[in-house]
Amino acid sequence: MSSLCHTSAVLVVFMALAVGVGAEQLEEKSCDVIGDESSESQMERALLKKLEPLSQMRFNVTVEKGKTENYIYHFRVCREVNSSQHDFGGLVQTDRQSGRTTVIGRINETQVFNGSDWIMLIYKGGDSYGRHCSGEKRRAVIMISCKRGVIASSFSIISEEREKEQECFYLFEMDSSLACPVEDSHLSVGSILLITFASLIAVYIIGGFLYQRLVVGAKGMEQFPHFAFWQDLGNLVADGCDFVCRSKPRNAPAAYRGVGDDQLGEESEERDDHLLPM
Repeated sequence: MSSLCHTSAVLVVFMALAVGVGAEQLEEKSCDVIGDESSESQMERALLKKLEPLSQMRFNVTVEKGKTENYIYHFRVCREVNSSQHDFGGLVQTDRQSGRTTVIGRINETQVFNGSDWIMLIYKGGDSYGRHCSGEKRRAVIMISCKRGVIASSFSIISEEREKEQECFYLFEMDSSLACPVEDSHLSVGSILLITFASLIAVYIIGGFLYQRLVVGAKGMEQFPHFAFWQDLGNLVADGCDFVCRSKPRNAPAAYRGVGDDQLGEESEERDDHLLPM
């Protein structure tokens, strides 16, 4: 019985070790800024955290120049392109004809900085050049520009600068809303007053309507709060408008030429006494 328990315990230990090793292998490495951890600035940490939503995405672009250059560039943000190789390759070039891969830049040698509407991610420590750039290590520069409404799009290669003696680089670009500045949503004083006034009017009308209908038991137009007051106010406003806007007196008597009393003359005082018998 004791040997069975001992065997079970050993199996449990081995399973735990296997799970731990598997979890460690599955855990992907992320960007490591060049220099000691203590020298990393808060800005660099903030920018890497801002780009974290792109880490689960993969980007590819194909470049074909004649028969000599036919490549596919694979890019990931702060993750290895091929985590099984453990080469820290964040941007990798694959020759479509020979299948040979070349690491352009590694995530364990990262630089990151930004401007008002862009973020620049630089992977250094790539595979060494052969005949170009004095055999120095390759470097990838990825310019992430602001484009609202898209998490990421338009990954492309712009150029490869390899005709210099030093500081050669591959230049890529892509669009992402993550590079956009935060939009201020502050309301002006006038907007706040307007919203407050409209809210108070809505509360007054709805609350008054419910009170008149449910408590007072009013029907029809009487359900409107303070209906008599607003009706009188409307009449007063109409009277004021009538008084100000009319150009003639409201009750002016009509006058007609040729029919005035002054044109009728006095009544003739002719007498017919001479017609009576004497």
